[in-house]
Amino acid sequence: MIKKQMNIVVLAGGTSSERDVSIISGTGVCRALRERGHRAILTDVFFGEETVNWDDPFPEEYDVSAAVEHIHKYSEKLEEAIDSRREFFGPNVIELCSKADVAFLALHGANGEDGRLQAAFDLFGIKYTGTGYLSSALAMDKTMTKQCLRAAGIPTPGGVSLVKGTFDQIPLPEAFGMEYPVVVKPCCGGSSVGTSIVFSEPEYLDALKESFSLEPEAVIEPYIGGREFSVAVIGGEAYPIIEIAPIHGFYDYNNKYSAGAVVETCPAELPEAKTKEMQDLAVRGAEALGITGYCRFDFLMDRNEKLFALEANTLPGMTPTSLVPQEAAALGISYPRLCELLIEKSFE
Repeated sequence: MIKKQMNIVVLAGGTSSERDVSIISGTGVCRALRERGHRAILTDVFFGEETVNWDDPFPEEYDVSAAVEHIHKYSEKLEEAIDSRREFFGPNVIELCSKADVAFLALHGANGEDGRLQAAFDLFGIKYTGTGYLSSALAMDKTMTKQCLRAAGIPTPGGVSLVKGTFDQIPLPEAFGMEYPVVVKPCCGGSSVGTSIVFSEPEYLDALKESFSLEPEAVIEPYIGGREFSVAVIGGEAYPIIEIAPIHGFYDYNNKYSAGAVVETCPAELPEAKTKEMQDLAVRGAEALGITGYCRFDFLMDRNEKLFALEANTLPGMTPTSLVPQEAAALGISYPRLCELLIEKSFE
């Protein structure tokens, strides 16, 4: 168990395409940890804190809403700041995190979930939630994830990677033995940003253009129709499975973060044997990627009830509509207790 009261920096925001989701996650986490009696503060990892009361950096009384409003004001000048700055960490971020008992990483996407921040914190001796830098990097890269899962004998969809600018003419899916529909997605993106299911060559070319606008490498996979699930693995233990059934389309960014857009069933209605199989694959997948602390694994089950591991999320969302809090609730674990538990498991 962690000590009764901790000084905690909840890091949110950042520069990725998932900045807004990160702020929502961080807000919820900060409120929850304060409800549990901890002195948590909410800080934008990129914009930091211009002024800090170093006599009392983790005050007993703290206005979370004011901190959120402050962070949102920075969002308006994000692109300008990215273009004008070389360093990633904002003012006083490292200093605050060094004084804290732990930094709770409510970050998603690049420069938060991809291992670079974790490596920096290791050098500074800063404790943080989640897994280490290497497993973060492996899980963020969908191509590397596929290789690790295949090596461990865990079923995952086939596919190829295309790097922008390395071909004279864009190869079509049939060049790789795939037929439409196919899935096109950024190799290291999160929250399904830039992910498309395409049914024709024009759609395919448009999807690749969108993916390459986000990052230089794209993954092309055969489309697997069926049911979609997610499983949290916390401290090496698989949590109850949640089934995700979008009312319209697929589980894209808008459906993930729009209340009422998805029917989520937890525990998922599955035979006991299939439940155990998926949970075992999630635990084995975490081990294959070297993930410690916690993560969330996404799965597809095709019409023949064959399971496919899609990817691992090493800093899964903690918004009101996020999946891990729902899985924890099925075990009787409240949201505030879950936030505290993630710290405990990270320390272990």
